[in-house]
Amino acid sequence: MNWIFIVSLLIAVLIAGSSFFIGFKTRKMNPRAFTQFIKEHPETVSLKVQRNGEVLVTRQEDLMLPLASTAKMVIAVEYAKQAATGTMDPNEQIPLSALEPFYFKRTDGGAHDAWLKEINHRDPVTLAQVAEGMMHYSSNANSDYLMHRLGLDRINQTLAETGLSDHEPIFPFVAALAVPYTLTTEQNLTLEGANAEVRDMSKEEYRNMTIMIMERWLKQPCTDQEKQQILKCLTAPAQKNWSDHLTRSNAKTYTDFMEKLNSKTFFSKEVHSHLDPLLEPLMEKKENREWLKHAGQKGGSTPHVLTFSLYATDLDDNRTEISFFADGLVLLDQMRLSKSMNGFQKAILKDEDFRIHLTKELY
Repeated sequence: MNWIFIVSLLIAVLIAGSSFFIGFKTRKMNPRAFTQFIKEHPETVSLKVQRNGEVLVTRQEDLMLPLASTAKMVIAVEYAKQAATGTMDPNEQIPLSALEPFYFKRTDGGAHDAWLKEINHRDPVTLAQVAEGMMHYSSNANSDYLMHRLGLDRINQTLAETGLSDHEPIFPFVAALAVPYTLTTEQNLTLEGANAEVRDMSKEEYRNMTIMIMERWLKQPCTDQEKQQILKCLTAPAQKNWSDHLTRSNAKTYTDFMEKLNSKTFFSKEVHSHLDPLLEPLMEKKENREWLKHAGQKGGSTPHVLTFSLYATDLDDNRTEISFFADGLVLLDQMRLSKSMNGFQKAILKDEDFRIHLTKELY
């Protein structure tokens, strides 16, 4: 009995020690430490900061990196354009079952479930609420559904119309998860072989395969059993492949995009009436309205990627645009940066001394 007690105590100590280690390693960085991380990782981090039309910092601004969910800003723009012209009705009633083909449990960090909880599992929902779920909660299921409804061709045409030249085409987030499973079943490959095949695919081949999978699901949705088989194929190498194949752009392109959004003149007032509620939930908080005229942002992440793009105009009419993209992160660094991102953003927006420090360290 004493040995059982001692072993149990040792296990408890090890668990507590591991938890302390992880907590310590993922503790928040202050904004200057965040800056130092950027400085120490020049090959995998892209940053651009503008204020009142002047470039404060540019760091690898042309480096093409995965956007993750930050790319959903483009989908939001196309939704707003179609809503403004009457092509899409924001009040259209959408049954939750229409989103089900694109929903795979535990693949989006709980985003879709959090959105469902927020709307109290109301069924049906409006198309506008589906778009809010994509932007406010980052639901990948809602994103893929909107790609289907808006049209991928139109979404990718918006890239050109908005001047986003250094930007790979957008393609389905969720259908891409099924690429390894599809290769194992249709090409009789082992999972290891399927992952190797994905690594060797061209960008165009990979995109076309994800679109084919999505179109197949629209005609015949996966059964629960098929979804489980797809999830079983999402090993660590498969998830890394998925992350590596995400749509890429760079900080220069997205900072220019943020400048257009910040101006409130590039798109019509009608477009902004549908777009701002998606991009600017920050303005729902009273404390933000006390110093900001408007501000919008979107971030994205995978275990290896962390991204965000932000625009803001304060009550003194100071305009700021920021884009930060990082790839090749170890998970502990990704977690720590994610916890520290809000403080880094606020320091740029509110602290002149920090902006001087940032410019000195990184320009």
